[in-house]
Amino acid sequence: MTELLLKYFRTQQKVSPKEKRYDTQCPFCSMQCKMQLVEESIVSRKKYTVIGRDNPTSEGRLCIKGLNAHQHAMHHSRIKYPLKKVNGKFVQISWQEALDCIKDNFISIQKEYGKNALSVYGSASITNEEAYLLGKFARVALETKYIDYNGRLCMSAAATAANQTFGMDRGLTNSLAEIPYTRVIILAGTNLAECQPTIIPYFEKAKENGAYIIAIDPRETATTKLADLHLKGRPGTDAALANGLLKVILEENLIDEAFIEKQVNGFAEVKEYISTLDLKEIAELTGVPLEDIQKAGVKFGKEESGMILTARGIEQQTDGTAAVRNFLNILLATGKIGKPYSGYGAITGQGNGQGAREHGQKADQLPGYRSIENEEHRSFIANIWGVEEKELPRKGVSAFEMFEKTDEGEIKGMFLMCSNPVMSNPDANFIKRALGKLKFFVVVDMFMSETAKMADIILPTSSYLEDEGTMTNLEGRVILREASKSCPGNVKHDWQIICEIADVLGKGAHFSYEKAEDIFNELRKASKGGIADYSGITYDRLRREGGILWPCPEEGHPGTVRLFEEGFATEDGKAKMTIVKNKPVVPKEKVSIEYPLYLTTGRVMSQYLTGVQTRKSASLSARNFESYIEIHPKTAQAYNILDNQLVKVESKRGQIVVRSKWSESIRQDTVFVPIHWSGSQNVNKLVGGELDPSCRMPGFKVSAVKVQPFKAE
Repeated sequence: MTELLLKYFRTQQKVSPKEKRYDTQCPFCSMQCKMQLVEESIVSRKKYTVIGRDNPTSEGRLCIKGLNAHQHAMHHSRIKYPLKKVNGKFVQISWQEALDCIKDNFISIQKEYGKNALSVYGSASITNEEAYLLGKFARVALETKYIDYNGRLCMSAAATAANQTFGMDRGLTNSLAEIPYTRVIILAGTNLAECQPTIIPYFEKAKENGAYIIAIDPRETATTKLADLHLKGRPGTDAALANGLLKVILEENLIDEAFIEKQVNGFAEVKEYISTLDLKEIAELTGVPLEDIQKAGVKFGKEESGMILTARGIEQQTDGTAAVRNFLNILLATGKIGKPYSGYGAITGQGNGQGAREHGQKADQLPGYRSIENEEHRSFIANIWGVEEKELPRKGVSAFEMFEKTDEGEIKGMFLMCSNPVMSNPDANFIKRALGKLKFFVVVDMFMSETAKMADIILPTSSYLEDEGTMTNLEGRVILREASKSCPGNVKHDWQIICEIADVLGKGAHFSYEKAEDIFNELRKASKGGIADYSGITYDRLRREGGILWPCPEEGHPGTVRLFEEGFATEDGKAKMTIVKNKPVVPKEKVSIEYPLYLTTGRVMSQYLTGVQTRKSASLSARNFESYIEIHPKTAQAYNILDNQLVKVESKRGQIVVRSKWSESIRQDTVFVPIHWSGSQNVNKLVGGELDPSCRMPGFKVSAVKVQPFKAE
């Protein structure tokens, strides 16, 4: 009998495997690697294989997250039906019941408290079409000024700095393809090897070609190991370090005078300020040896080409905008931008961190990177949307400030899409308290996240395998994510959910789309003539060409590979250097006798953001199943902490418990905790709510903490 069964199964495997192939791309980091999921049905089980597909950015490479992304999309705990909280518990309801409940509550709140009593909290993981539509939904369907998104916590410092300096913000001013041929690279506050692993071959090729790489990070990481010189600075002193590098460049006369004269404003003022600084004081302030500052400054200044790439390490600070601007000062002083193998790159964190901020999710923006306060911009978009310009709300506030408004009682209702602010925002205990004050809270998500648990209504949304649309990667390359897998249960796409709510609110005429491409075609019109001009990009072109770098103002245009070759996007065509002082405008939290250590945060390769999706993957969770605190052995011994021991980490705002991980690769005055875990391991309980005055970015990367062995009470 056993032999007959084995023979039957072998026969079935040979003659009746059913195979389906789904073309898609990774839903995680900003590389947006193309891939194909192969689903084989063999007897009573399904087997999945992931294949990397060739594309202009990652060239067919995939990392561990992409290879296992499908595991969360197939997970048994996905929300597949609308849920309503009744007596503290969620019960399944129909879509019509959910929509009626939302309609009644939204109308009631606005009738009693005004239009701006409702708010919208968006995401940098949704498609361009959905980001565009969410901005339109807030301003046309809800008529509220309160909309912002989780990308405010990620890219806002770099975006603001680029806009202030160059007149526009696109992830890279040139393309990744130029990296292997540049002569010197500064990686400031980025751990590419763990956060965007498929980008690393570009830098490896650069090294093979003789490039010199300078890494700035308080920790030794897989990325700093790639560098020729590691500047292991004290957390929060990046702006001062950039001043030190610039002083060396000026003293050694390594500037590009012709470039400065023709294309830069503000150089003389910056030069005068830098002359007043003392390199020895900068070395003492930053903790970087003087000789290393001199070596880095001379090397970057002397080479004929160079690039600077920044990320969260220097951006998630209360002076993040100023720090980035200071590194841009270095680029401008040396003339290393707008020409081959030279430029700036902001390493976007979230999958659509670039595109999601271009088309209207930010409090101050309209599609095409237009300003909501500019009368001409308002009129243009109002005409596209078929509304009166005076009906469009004005500027709202940033993401964290919306929770402050909620806590104060000004915001009474919130519509939140694909985000988890209870974990991702600073002062997490405060965020939870503020959300608890809402009269009505709607969450759109795939899973019961820490934030979704607080909702009144949860609407189930589709995964990357099911939801077609465009994304804009870290280069500024618009790419089309194909998605042909059917949605499970009663799941709907984000764009469908937005349209159906708008319809029950009486605004359906403004949201009548049949497919994602219809929305994109309207986005093209809305972006035309704006800084982020997508008007020449079509789905057909994206399928043929694999991706197009914006701006692309007409269908025959090839896209713009390198920005600023003919000048900058400012009124006079010149970039703007600015004085950045060593002492930030918003004081950073200082260590003290009570809180003697600097805490900095970041990511690990196997997890993504708040871990809601990646923690559903058995393969990824097995690699990092709990959080930890990276601490220097000498520091650990000073506080009686053993290796692999539970540790209580405490700041003025809260405490967490994580396991110790001794490491000689981190500064002795600094500890590191990753961001991906919840509950008693949510590191954002320790982070303060002070904001960058320019971009309103919280200062995630510098908090003062104390540590001690954990003792169960």
